[in-house]
Amino acid sequence: MTLRRRRTWAATAIGSAILATVTLLAVQGCSADPAADAATSARHVVTFAMAEQVYAAYLKASDEAAATGNETQALNLASAAQWAQLKGQYTALATAGTPVPRYRYGTPVFYIPALAGYPEWFVAAVPRQTVTDGRPGDRPGDRPGDRPGDRQGAPVNTLLLFTRLSATDTRTGATVPWTLSGSAVLAGALPVIARDSDGYAIDVTTTDPTLLLRPDVVGATQAAVVDQGPASPATAVISDGPQTTGLYSAQAAVAATQQARGLQYEWLLQGAAFPEFEFRLVGGGALVLYGMYLNTTNEHLNLVPGSPIPVPAAFTPLLAAPTEVGYHAVYANWTYQFAAVDPPATKHGAKVTIIASQGVPSYGHAY
Repeated sequence: MTLRRRRTWAATAIGSAILATVTLLAVQGCSADPAADAATSARHVVTFAMAEQVYAAYLKASDEAAATGNETQALNLASAAQWAQLKGQYTALATAGTPVPRYRYGTPVFYIPALAGYPEWFVAAVPRQTVTDGRPGDRPGDRPGDRPGDRQGAPVNTLLLFTRLSATDTRTGATVPWTLSGSAVLAGALPVIARDSDGYAIDVTTTDPTLLLRPDVVGATQAAVVDQGPASPATAVISDGPQTTGLYSAQAAVAATQQARGLQYEWLLQGAAFPEFEFRLVGGGALVLYGMYLNTTNEHLNLVPGSPIPVPAAFTPLLAAPTEVGYHAVYANWTYQFAAVDPPATKHGAKVTIIASQGVPSYGHAY
């Protein structure tokens, strides 16, 4: 039986993206910098003091929710990819007692764009440690304020994306709160983000023509590599790495194992209706932040009933009912937040590189 993959959802976008890249290289220097035009009308509607308050309030409320298992409170603090990830984590807590991650944070660095209106948003880059309960008692390395028995993992540098998409809810008239819409762990150093004379980060549009890829097709182009692997034409503009060719290899290995058992396994990295944001980088290029779904299916050929298909352990708590059995198929889906560096179109040989990610099981179903 041959390995089978789903056809990438981004097939038409990839050809357009690569064609656009070639065109840009031919006409480089003919377009004005959209960031400069945007800066003339932008203003500091989100101040550093405001961002610090939003950040501190979120950390306090989210930790309280995780400590008490308060799903309603936690989900009210989140949106977009972060909401889907938290929903999966709290469902697992309710059904299997799997703890929701709790964190301790270091000193944040804030990147706040000069904005002319909504959506309002900013990013906090901060070292983050996962905290779990251990045995009671003090240990070397405990910090002041740590609870007896807390154990801390190694700190990882994390990007936290906060958003406020409008002032009021058009349905209810209520004030729209700030929410955490995504978090992603950096695989290395964060590139230097360009700032204006007041210290505010410089925004980039999702259709910026000065970049290798328009930011609004970065996710689609990454998906082509994840879905098709090294054979995809998109590898011309997407770097190898854990979240591109690595994710393809991991899924292909699962497919080979399942198909050796007579099953048909497919995967698809798919776009999501999550807001996307970008910063200008020093020296050109942009940091692009976006969320996506990784959808997987493991099924008997033609969905003919057969012996039960095992549900991956991480997804068992997400089933709608413990009585679900995969006689036909098992669906196991993830929600991801990514951050990518999109280089300038004028940089010869450069490729888009995924520099940060966070993926969490968010949906499971067997029938």
